[in-house]
Amino acid sequence: MPPNTTASTGDKPGKSGRKKGRKARLIVLVLVLAVIGGIAFGAYWSISTVRASFPQTKGSITLEGLSGPVDVKRDGYGIPQIYASSDEDLFMAQGYVQAQDRFYEMDVRRHMTSGRLSEMFGKSQVDNDEFLRTLGWDRIAKKEYDTTLSDSTKKYLQAYAKGVNAYLKGKDGADISLEYAALGFTNDYKPAEWTPVDSISWLKAMAWDLRGNMQDEIDRALMTSRLGPQQIADLYPEYPYKVDGESNTIVQQGEYNELTEAFEDSDGTSTGSGSTGADSSTSGSGTSSGTSGDTAGLQGQLEGLYNVLDDLPTAVGVNGNGIGSNSWVVSGDHTITGEPLLANDPHLSASLPSVWYQMGLHCRTVSSTCQYDVSGYTFAGMPGVIIGHNQDIAWGMTNSGVDVTDLYLEKLSGDGYLYDGKTKPFETRTETIKVAGGSAKKIVVRKTEDGMPLLSDRSKELVKVGQKATVDNAAPDRGDGYGVALKWTALEPGTTMDAVFALDRAKDWDDFRDAAKLFDVPSQNLIYADTDDNIGYQLPGKIPTRAKGDDGSVPVAGWNSKNAWTGYIDFKALPYELNPKRGFIVTANQAVVDDTYPYTLTTDWGYGTRSQRITDLIEQKIKGGGKISTDDMRQMQMDNSSEIAKLLVPTLLKINIDDPDVRQAQELLQNWERTQDADSAAAAYFNAVWRNILKLAFGNKLPKELRVEGQCLWVDPANATNAVDDTAKVRECGQRDADQAQPDGGDRWFQVVRNLMDKPDSDWWTTPKSATGREGADRNRDDLFKRAMIDARWELTAKLGKDIDTWSWGRLHRLFLKNQTLGTSGPGFLQYILNRGPWKLGGGEAAVDATGWNAAGGYGVVWVPSMRMVVNLEDFDKSKWINLTGASGHAFSAHYTDQTSKWAKGELLDWSFSQKAVTKNTSDTLVLKP
Repeated sequence: MPPNTTASTGDKPGKSGRKKGRKARLIVLVLVLAVIGGIAFGAYWSISTVRASFPQTKGSITLEGLSGPVDVKRDGYGIPQIYASSDEDLFMAQGYVQAQDRFYEMDVRRHMTSGRLSEMFGKSQVDNDEFLRTLGWDRIAKKEYDTTLSDSTKKYLQAYAKGVNAYLKGKDGADISLEYAALGFTNDYKPAEWTPVDSISWLKAMAWDLRGNMQDEIDRALMTSRLGPQQIADLYPEYPYKVDGESNTIVQQGEYNELTEAFEDSDGTSTGSGSTGADSSTSGSGTSSGTSGDTAGLQGQLEGLYNVLDDLPTAVGVNGNGIGSNSWVVSGDHTITGEPLLANDPHLSASLPSVWYQMGLHCRTVSSTCQYDVSGYTFAGMPGVIIGHNQDIAWGMTNSGVDVTDLYLEKLSGDGYLYDGKTKPFETRTETIKVAGGSAKKIVVRKTEDGMPLLSDRSKELVKVGQKATVDNAAPDRGDGYGVALKWTALEPGTTMDAVFALDRAKDWDDFRDAAKLFDVPSQNLIYADTDDNIGYQLPGKIPTRAKGDDGSVPVAGWNSKNAWTGYIDFKALPYELNPKRGFIVTANQAVVDDTYPYTLTTDWGYGTRSQRITDLIEQKIKGGGKISTDDMRQMQMDNSSEIAKLLVPTLLKINIDDPDVRQAQELLQNWERTQDADSAAAAYFNAVWRNILKLAFGNKLPKELRVEGQCLWVDPANATNAVDDTAKVRECGQRDADQAQPDGGDRWFQVVRNLMDKPDSDWWTTPKSATGREGADRNRDDLFKRAMIDARWELTAKLGKDIDTWSWGRLHRLFLKNQTLGTSGPGFLQYILNRGPWKLGGGEAAVDATGWNAAGGYGVVWVPSMRMVVNLEDFDKSKWINLTGASGHAFSAHYTDQTSKWAKGELLDWSFSQKAVTKNTSDTLVLKP
């Protein structure tokens, strides 16, 4: 997200001198930089400006609005534990402390969620702002605050905002963070006061990134330009509900508890009829067309939508691609302590600072006026704790992946849209986007009667879809084309903010489920444990039911009311488990239930590779007669076994290789244990082979919209398999960012290849001569595998050198942490100041240690376990945790990335909870006084 580089023209009267002075200073600085270089300039920043924004962590500060003193105790990693005597004081102090450490991050987030990034970073963000204004997250958050949230939640949000504003009072930008000082040379931006709505809006951003299968919906439609229905089905295989005869779901058949009764209570309809029957939960072949007809014509429109989605800033630390997570809980019957152990590590794109903020919120005495004693991970900018434990229970989350978004084609008619043969007017509003250093821009936002924003208004490419989309014979006349609108559960006011506080003070399973009822978006897999040795699972969320025949996998026609959502699944009918006989529960983005469940949750589950590996590790320990310890849980989190290597290596070793250099690389696999340690040469070679297998078998056959930008092939557009041959006349270049392209090599591709292994003569294994740039064509699986092994050898020779003794997976698989605003595309000296890395990592795609990489684009780390925790229910002070970066967002703070090296090694920090343990580990104490 580039900073604005143009001086503001919007100065108020009386400030022209200041403006000229700023320009003069900028000119002088540029001249100095040219003469003495960026290192000296960086030293100026590190010594003066950077230190000016460091927070006070000792002594005392008076805060107007507190009813009593509050203690802020920070440990050696700067992690704060707050002690107060009232709820309002507790959350006011939380706002103050988070603003001390992370206000710039908080400010960027609220500008993103409200579509006001242009106010900070200039005209480069106008397109993003237009899209986000169209979604209207801040408007929904305001409505949520006004109409749906409880009075107590509003009170806490107000207290939190009061704390943030107490920190901001009297401070200039340079007093708050280095980034504001940098912006100050080109922009007169001043941070505004914090509001309760700013906190709520962040939940909309998280809901957007965890919204379900929209990306798969887009990709399937784009594939229709080059692949047939069966080929697409090959690339989106049936979900493996059984693995080696065992269930590959979270909630397992026969252990639904009262689920059947719940269906009977709700009559299978509750607020809508839903999609019933076992065939309503198909696993995403992409061949269902609803009523919108053939999706081939959607190619241009959906690619336009993809471009808009992908361009949204990652300053918030998350994005919707590749998101997964691990969580599991083991009952006391199988642990050393005799009480449950619970582990969680959400997978998100790497950000600096980390999206998570560790802290404890403690009432000195828990009572009706001060109800909280909770510790864990939260988001800077939001009160409460999102994931963690209190004195009675612990909980974790993984993305459920349920489908809560649908795209609708709309027949535009004058100033309205067609619906059941009648023209309805759009609801419209005018939005003004202020632009730092430029002129403001006005846009008109249109949405349908039931609140669906018209996304095609925000992209010229989206307009193309309506001009080309193929629809059935009953469709209205195309005219100038159809529009595209979005239906999404988070565009309605919800109660997730209420759920956060309800979780934080829950005392038992019933309280936990009552809190889950309020957790409407994003839908998450919630796991549970308590100090009475209960473990459980609950799927929460506002999950739509659809018309019969519509599984949400492709866009549908908006002009027919039969395609509207029919309601939402009643909470009583959502899957859960309590104390299953097996003694543990694993959630890692696999299917929640099997295909007998009477509602469609999604057509695009994760394929269960990580969950199966975690299950195997737990069962190995249990069946061996052992008991699981906290450190066993940690070691499971760091398991880097490659499941696809276990499948492919035996075949790769059987292939006859003539070239001695390639044969030398092949021999690396001979005694390899299929683990992906950072120092492993075998892991480096195997992953290069895997990448080349995917490229040869699938990547070169996909349409340009899915391939890596700049990757060019000669293709025959008339050939459905995109085969490359010497007579082809069309040169097509890929259009997608390297870390978002296909085939990405995730566990869907594991399943694709697994299904093809016993079909050695499949067309997927064939390549023509010029596809490889070498003589000879690949005619079968082993030919292609041999070619991939040769290509991998020479690829790694170019990247790592000819001597394979110097190869290692970590040299390829590196993590760079970048500040997601000025550290991404700011001046070079600022990037040097703000960014960190690289770290050489083990782990890999679909491993439990899920340091994800995109096989189409390269080997670099693109998403990570954003934190790791293991909660010990027998003694909370023996729990462990770690964050990706550190507590601070200040670039030269000792706590900017002080946890990262330990995180990379798989180490965990002690997690103090009791007041005695916290006091023992306190390094700094700050007293906030009324």
